[in-house]
Amino acid sequence: MSGHVARKRFGQHFLVDQGVIAEIVDRLVVRPDDPVVEIGPGLGALTEPLLQRLNHLHVVEIDRDIISRLRGKYAPERLTIHAGDALAFDFGKLADAAGAGLRIVGNLPYNISTPLLFHLARFGDKVRDMHFMLQKEVVERMVAQPETRDYGRLSVMLQYRFALDWLLDVPPTAFKPPPRVQSAVVRLIPRPATDLSARDEEFFATLVATAFAQRRKMLRNSLQDLVEDVRLSAQGISPTARAEDLSIGDYIRLANSLK
Repeated sequence: MSGHVARKRFGQHFLVDQGVIAEIVDRLVVRPDDPVVEIGPGLGALTEPLLQRLNHLHVVEIDRDIISRLRGKYAPERLTIHAGDALAFDFGKLADAAGAGLRIVGNLPYNISTPLLFHLARFGDKVRDMHFMLQKEVVERMVAQPETRDYGRLSVMLQYRFALDWLLDVPPTAFKPPPRVQSAVVRLIPRPATDLSARDEEFFATLVATAFAQRRKMLRNSLQDLVEDVRLSAQGISPTARAEDLSIGDYIRLANSLK
């Protein structure tokens, strides 16, 4: 599959460093019957070693040329190819068919990584774990703590639903073509349902998104359509605080007080 040219519109950077590939696959600790789906298999850097350990693998791929190459290399009983955009793919349906917690892996396209993470978070109750290669800057935002520059909507929403583990850094030289950014691998493990204490998760998500939409504004201004100063103060939150000053617990408590 070496003749494929990376396409910018799909954000393709193919992992080629065999040492990095081996370390990622070792960290996955897959068993033969695990229900695994790989997002964006590309030239098969992870696909090939995964199939050496799995009886069967699912992949989601949008590039028709890569799909054609994969079909020519792997038998359908070993590899199921879901042709289409991962942003629109129903991972829940695949998990239901597997009858077990889905394991999702992939070298995610950097140009859609953030919306894709939000999409994948919707299926947290059907997933066993997720392992992704991402732009290092995105991983920094995912694991960021309150009162830091990187802390934002992505931090709150992912940390609310998942335990995050930054596994390793990956240099640009591990890819072809090399990206202009550093990369990192992160593990996401869904938190048990008993830990998800927002009474109305849709409203909780709206509250967080609204607060960070204008993150430099005081909460009394950014949240003025959702909550009055007196309600903020009643929850121990200063109306003059800004979005990054609140912990995940603060957002949960405030959302629950409004619902």
